[in-house]
Amino acid sequence: MPTEHTTISTPDGNCPAHVLTPEGSGPWPAIIFYADAGGIRPAMVDMARQLANAGYVVLLPDPYYRFGAYGPLVPKDVFAGDVGAILGPLMATTGNDKAAADTGAFLAWLDTRNDVASGKFGAVGFCMGGGMAIASAASWPDRFGAVASFHGGNLASDAPASPHRLVPKLAAEVYLAVAENDPHYPPDMAVRFEAALTAANVPYQTEQYAAAHGWMVPDFPVHNGSEARRGWQAMLAWFDRTLRTTASAPAAV
Repeated sequence: MPTEHTTISTPDGNCPAHVLTPEGSGPWPAIIFYADAGGIRPAMVDMARQLANAGYVVLLPDPYYRFGAYGPLVPKDVFAGDVGAILGPLMATTGNDKAAADTGAFLAWLDTRNDVASGKFGAVGFCMGGGMAIASAASWPDRFGAVASFHGGNLASDAPASPHRLVPKLAAEVYLAVAENDPHYPPDMAVRFEAALTAANVPYQTEQYAAAHGWMVPDFPVHNGSEARRGWQAMLAWFDRTLRTTASAPAAV
């Protein structure tokens, strides 16, 4: 599976990124992959590769490029130590608003590629990345046709950059994959977020998984293989339905 390493210029600096493509010449629909709080590491690249294997150009940008060099982090070791001390300085350099701003540069970069089909893009995020994916799709509504959040946290909080505040701008369909008893997305928050989607007439689907927060990520201690397989099936069906009907070859230049 072809994998590229590139650097994308954003208003805040140079963002390293992985680009994963299917075999062949394309063009294919494109999806931006928003990583979890563990940042870029082999597990994130492997997940992006799995998505590319299904027939998508996948852009995996580094959410912590403003911080500088780090890791790669090993979740088992992170969770065994002082999580706040390890991840806090990294997470302080990013957020939903910054990710959404960066997405303008990511979209412009993808627009230069001949292997990216014209039409709507997709966004997918895990844990921290779930809110980033939603905020980015809402901030660039004319560019995104579908967004998926897997065990996304803090989707409806009192924070100024809370994703639920941007929901009225969404033009994409939203898939919410929710863990049981998730402290980062408790039932009252789910009610608040889904109420915002309903009020804004945003098409969405929410499904609960019999797993813990972070179950989709293979290097997490709570990884749940059977529920992860279910999640992948749902994700691919979601993107196949929403993106492939709008994608076409790029215009000749």
